Amino acid sequence: MNILITGASGFIGRQLVEQLAPHHQLTLVTRSVAQTQKILGNQHHYLSSLDELSDLNHLDAIVNLAGEPIVAKRWSKAQKQRICDSRWDITAKLTQLIKQSANPPKVMVSGSAVGYYGRHDDQLLDETSAAHAEFSHDICQKWEQAAQEANSEQTRVCIIRIGIVLGKGGALDKMLPPFKLGLGGPIGHGRQGMSWIHVSDLVSLIQFLLTQEHCQGVFNATAPHPVSNAVFAKALGKALNRPALITTPPLALRLAMGEMSELLTEGQFVIPKHALEAGFKFQFNELEPALMDVVS
Repeated sequence: MNILITGASGFIGRQLVEQLAPHHQLTLVTRSVAQTQKILGNQHHYLSSLDELSDLNHLDAIVNLAGEPIVAKRWSKAQKQRICDSRWDITAKLTQLIKQSANPPKVMVSGSAVGYYGRHDDQLLDETSAAHAEFSHDICQKWEQAAQEANSEQTRVCIIRIGIVLGKGGALDKMLPPFKLGLGGPIGHGRQGMSWIHVSDLVSLIQFLLTQEHCQGVFNATAPHPVSNAVFAKALGKALNRPALITTPPLALRLAMGEMSELLTEGQFVIPKHALEAGFKFQFNELEPALMDVVS
């Protein structure tokens, strides 16, 4: 297939490109073409902006992963707007290009996040569960809506609500330093849900959705067994052979991170009902083997 990927230089995008490159022609959209070429190679076609395209007639598929990192900077009003615009604008542009195409791509897999559901207690959430209105939900709702508008008889749209991605990079890199020093542990009461997925399973799920013509709509990109923050901390400590007993007070996180700290102090237990029903098989169903694979 000829596949266009946005967000190709990101943590997930780089892993996806590596898996797709031997079998497909890739067009990569990146703000820094020269830098991304050094990382991903010269064999791909690069675009610095979607404005270089007037239609997508030559493409078979799109994977839309672009977006300002959620945890890059403290959530000022301006940073919140950048987080939103970086997702909404590029997704709306892709939808516009699909609609302008006489022979549009057959499928678009577009990113979202489990933040769509907002904070919840210990109930298990699937793709049909109600959402709690807050900033993370507002980002994802409009992001998903912009992608769904591309859905037609010619183009099927799959939305992936991504959890905490475990791999060499991404969120785990930010968690590891205190745990390696033996200073890790639960955050607050530790009962908040952590819905995770190994990066290799996430990449495999994207590939699965690209090729399975019966798949359409929303898919939770999370492993089948989410855990509490306390269980996650204990498993990470075990994988590193370090104690994980030091509790981080929510107030300390709030002072350090502001509103963004709610990503750590609140959570949800999300299960991938639609992916499992579609026949997708996870390589990493349980947290401990996933963490051992990443940190070993």
